[in-house]
Amino acid sequence: MRRDDEATGEASAASRARNLQPVDEQVQTLSAPVPFESLREMDTDNARRVRRLQENLDRRMADERMVRLLAADGFTGTRYDRFEEELARYGISVLRGWMHSGFVFKLVALRGFDLKPDGLELDELVRDSELREELAMMTVAWALPVFRQRALVEGGWRAEGGAGIATYFMGACAYEFPNEYRRYRRQEKRWRRGQASQDITTEVRSAVGCVEEEVLSNLWVLDELKSIDDPRIQAAVALTVDDFSQEEIQQLLDAKSIRAVEGMLYRWRTKKQRDEGGRHG
Repeated sequence: MRRDDEATGEASAASRARNLQPVDEQVQTLSAPVPFESLREMDTDNARRVRRLQENLDRRMADERMVRLLAADGFTGTRYDRFEEELARYGISVLRGWMHSGFVFKLVALRGFDLKPDGLELDELVRDSELREELAMMTVAWALPVFRQRALVEGGWRAEGGAGIATYFMGACAYEFPNEYRRYRRQEKRWRRGQASQDITTEVRSAVGCVEEEVLSNLWVLDELKSIDDPRIQAAVALTVDDFSQEEIQQLLDAKSIRAVEGMLYRWRTKKQRDEGGRHG
């Protein structure tokens, strides 16, 4: 009985093996496309991975055909303009999302550009949609001509390279973003410095006004202030009389240094001494 079972099993296995071999009428269909539904025979993770690979391959093949058409026009003209417009719209959308999540800083850091954003900068990018739009548009504007030259004209992009056109373009954007963000930082720094200077000027005027009001009871000081023609020296003297330190006077008057404040006071004392010497003579 056992030998009979073994024989039966071997016969069944041989039968299954024969069913897997192509018969004559199947030979001509061996190279036919395998239907996408065959993915159902795989487990879910493998099927998903294969589907992504297939979609990526299809996309790259479509990109290759498109690049050939654009090359025939010399990467200029109406067709290229439409292509560039779509590419720019895509790049701006992706960059906006990367900035909102903060991923763009991780990406450029991996490429050697560690911008080290602080919490305030990250929060500003989350809150300010217009800032994200402006930075994305400027980054794309810088990236487009570089991408055209290197990827298309010089043939840097190839379908067999594994990246689609859109992915390749985002690499160009990631390369340009650090420069654009540094430009933005410099502009912000200049704006804040100007704003601080304006605030200090306002404080100086307020401080001088307060000092003048407080010294009205002191006729000698009032006369001295009125005799000073230079408004900055006048403010320096008034603040000194009111017990402001020279460091504080430097900040309030936006003077270059403490020595500059000392120079103003020295000029006032020298002139005062000359005037008094002339009167006594």
